[in-house]
Order: sequence, then C-alpha cells, then structure tokens
Amino acid sequence: MAKHKENGAAPAVRPRPEYIPNRIDDPNYVRIFDTTLRDGEQSPGATLTSKEKIEIAKQLSKLGVDIIEAGFPIASPDDFEAVRAIAQEIGNTVADDGYVPVICGLSRTKEQDLERAWDAVKFAKRPRVHTFLATSEIHMKHKLRMTKDQVIETAVGAVRHLRSLGCQDIEFSPEDAGRSDPLFLYEVLGEVIKAGATTLNIPDTTGWCLPHEFQDLISKIKKNTPGAENVIISTHCQNDLGLATANSLAGALGGARQLECTINGIGERAGNASLEEVVMAIALRGQTQMGGLYTGIRPVHISVASKMVSDYSGMIVQPHKAIVGANAFAHESGIHQDGMLKSRDTYEIMAPETIGLARADEAGIVLGKHSGRNALSTRLKQLGFDLPTEQLNDLFKRFKSLADRKKHITDEDVLALVNDEVHQPPSIWVLQDLQVVCGSMGVPTATVIMRGPDGINRTASSIGTGPVDAAYKAIDQLVRVQAALVDYSVNNVTEGIEALATTRVVIRPAGKMAGEGYVTDTKGGMTQRSFSGSGADEDIVVSSARAYVSAMNKMIPYITATAQANSIHNTAEARRKGTAEIAA
Repeated sequence: MAKHKENGAAPAVRPRPEYIPNRIDDPNYVRIFDTTLRDGEQSPGATLTSKEKIEIAKQLSKLGVDIIEAGFPIASPDDFEAVRAIAQEIGNTVADDGYVPVICGLSRTKEQDLERAWDAVKFAKRPRVHTFLATSEIHMKHKLRMTKDQVIETAVGAVRHLRSLGCQDIEFSPEDAGRSDPLFLYEVLGEVIKAGATTLNIPDTTGWCLPHEFQDLISKIKKNTPGAENVIISTHCQNDLGLATANSLAGALGGARQLECTINGIGERAGNASLEEVVMAIALRGQTQMGGLYTGIRPVHISVASKMVSDYSGMIVQPHKAIVGANAFAHESGIHQDGMLKSRDTYEIMAPETIGLARADEAGIVLGKHSGRNALSTRLKQLGFDLPTEQLNDLFKRFKSLADRKKHITDEDVLALVNDEVHQPPSIWVLQDLQVVCGSMGVPTATVIMRGPDGINRTASSIGTGPVDAAYKAIDQLVRVQAALVDYSVNNVTEGIEALATTRVVIRPAGKMAGEGYVTDTKGGMTQRSFSGSGADEDIVVSSARAYVSAMNKMIPYITATAQANSIHNTAEARRKGTAEIAA
C-alpha cells in the first residue's frame, strides 16, 4: 500500500511464492520469521504456558508469518512438548491457498540438543531446525574458548548431523555477527553452506550496528560468501540502541529475504525488531522505496496478536509504541484534531482498521448497564475477538457487574475484561470472594474464599503490612505453594474514580521450592523461570489478588509437570543402568 486510503482498507496481500527452503522464486518476496515464542519468551517474567504458546502460534498462523520459531526444546520437558504440539497441530493445518507455516526449533550445536530439536519439529509439514555458534573474537575468547578452526569444525558438524537425522531445512546463525571479523564470517558461512545449511541468519546480537553498517554487512556477505546465491540470507536484530527495525529494513535493502522479529518487539534486554513495525513499513513503503519488496502478512490480525502476546506474557505495550500502542491512533492536539476532521490523511499514514483496530462504531452502540449479550458480542468482534459461547457468557457476567457500577463501558474496559477472563491460564485455584479491613487505626486483615482443584471452597484469613500483603498471605495459606513476589504494578484502564484497575505481578518459586523451575538457557547456563499474572477489577485489592492467583495458576502446573517429567526420566535412567549391570 503505497498511499493511505481513507477507508482504512488493508494493503492487498499478493500470493506468496511456493515455499522452498533455500530459495525464493520471487526476488521481491521477504519471509517473516517470528520468534516471539522463543526469543520473546526470554524477556524477564514473560514465561508462557504450553496452552498460551499454542494460542499465540494459531494467531501467528492467521497473521501469515512464514516461519514460527516455537521454542528451545532442550530447555525443559515442557518446552519440548509445547514445540512438538505446535508442530503437530499448527504445523499441519494447511490453508485453502496452500499456506502452512514452517515450524522451527532452536538448538545449540551439541548433538543432544540437535536431536531434541529435530524430534520436536519433525512431525510438522515443513520442519526446520535453527542452530547457532558465536563467531566474534570476544565470544570465541571469553565464552566459547575456541579457536576459529574449532568454531568452523563445530558449526559444520552440527549442520551435517542435522542432515543425517533427515532435516532438510537448516538455519545457521553466527552469533554476534555484527561484531565479527567479516573475512572469518565469509569462511564460516561458506563452510556451513557446503555442509547443507539452507538459511544463513545474520544476528546483530548486541544491537551494535548502525543501519548503513548492517546493510553493508549483508551486501558483502551475499557478494563474498561462496555459495550465498544458493541460500536465503536472514537478519536478526536486537534493539539495544533502538535500531532493530531500522537495521532489519536496511538488511532487506542489502539483500536479506528473511527478517526475524517478534510481536511487540519483546525479547532479551531491549527486545527485538518489532514484527508490526517491520511489516507495516514494508507494506507502506516497500513498493516505492524498497524496490518492490512485499510480505505475505495479513496485517488485519496484528492488533489481536499484539493484545494476546501482551496479556499472556505480561509485557505491557507502552502507550506511544508504533503501530500497536494506545496512542498510535490518538489525536489530542487541537491542530491535529482539526486536520483529522477534515481528512484522515493529514496525520495518519495508515488507518487503524488496517491492523484490525476498529475504534469507531458506525451503529452508534454505546455499551452500558442495559446492553445485552448481542451488543457485547458485536463489539468484541469489531475489536477482533470472536469468542465461543462459554467464554462469552463468562465475560458477559463480568461486563454486567462492571456496568452496574460504571455508567459507560469503554473499549479499554472491554479489552481489560478479555484479558482477565479469556487470556488467563487454566484455573487450578479460583478467587471466589475477598474482604479486607485496613486503615490507620488497626492491622490490615484479609479474608479470602477460594475454590480449589477439588472444587471445594476454602476460607483463610491473614494480617499483613497492607491490604494487598494480607490478601496474598491469606492466598498462600490455602494454596500452600511458596512464591516470591518479584514485581508488582498497577495501572488504571481509563480515567476517573470508576476506572478499572489492572494489576500485573511476577513471581518465582521460593522457600522449599526455591530450587524448582530452572531450565537450560541458550547460553548453556541455568535460569529460573518467573511467572507473570494479571487481573482487573474496580477494586485495586481484588485486582491484585486476581493477578496473584493467575500467576500461581501458571507456576503450579509448570512445576508439577517438570517434577513428573524428571521422575519419569530418573526411573528410565535407573532401569537403563540396571539393565546394563545385568548385562555386564
């Protein structure tokens, strides 16, 4: 879409070329590789459950991403099962036009990792394994403690091993390529091409490069790497200097035909290139300013994907975030409002409807205490949420409760309720009722009633330093799972005394369970997972309690599943050793 259209129509999606791992028949087509479920989940507190990962993967498929990097299978049994489930379900759902996403698993160069990744993705219609090894002097010297020859030998060995397993779609990343010696890069990449790699991903791991530097790096890799014409060149740009989107677009101008990114730009440290920014930049400027570049993304699904990832990960989107921020299509200045009233083209280069954000209701429906289920359902669909009957009924109960206390229900209120009712983990413990007594004349006290996994209601009371602390301690008495509160934040959804409060908490296993929840990270170390939860209510204490219970409902099944998997593994190992001893 080279020019903004006042009716907000999305850019026409051109037919995508047939998927062939190591080539694209249309030189202007750019593949979009989404790593929200892998790199995005490495954001502190952004742990996702298997169910949440599958739901996000389904939304990414609706969005039309070419490759979904579903996770790091060796990290834990839960990660492996999530990647395998995505490969089996989303990786085999073929659209009418033949589209089906490639399902990718990340792996280090160790044989055990490679085999685990392949086992997780191999049942997808289009499976891929992505392996990596650092090539910069600083990484080879201080982290790997390997020589250049050892790095080449290890990288080639990893690609060959994947080929021997039957993997035909192999991506290799020279980690920290942005700070690597270009001559050594050409050598390493040339050797992995010979070994059978089909995509070469060039990561600016620390966000060090400037756009013109990164474009030049990609151009020279294409020019100087033996066999580069027979593979796809990809980019993976971190946002440490706020240049991830700019560098990704520069990489495309330099000849890269796969761009790696995440929804909302989430990821380690300052995050990754933002999918919505990269995609819309190409949609709006690709034809006229980028030599005709285009993607297969259906941007009308961006808004729902952004909301889903934000709700599930607990990573709040900043209001002024490009494309998907709350202020992205807001106009408060009088001059701007005057221009918008005369023509939307004055201050909007795209319409909110382009990304699936329908803010204006042409039917004139205003939601309030007299609104029925059909009115709520209609508005939800306008906002991109077509809920099944059971979820709609649950949401409608919360809506009516809110409408009794608040005169007008805004879109922001509806979206907050969606987060609190729909985008939540399966309920193990459910907060039924909460009462607090607090003030300057006594000790804060909280009483909670909760329904447990056996369906029985239980009551507990506790005191604390404040009403929220007292409520959390009462919940702890019933759940009997020790957790440390890592982060706590409260925001109002709209203005005014009647506004909904949304609370986000992050917790980690503590006490006797302090050693639980550790997983292998991509750097070879062990990292303890943290679990986020969110809640919404007119009462801040109730909102806080809902968020805490939500986080508990993520942590408890994860730890339980990990313990069961470890028990099965230990039993199998004991049997194997016993068999070996008998044989000896």
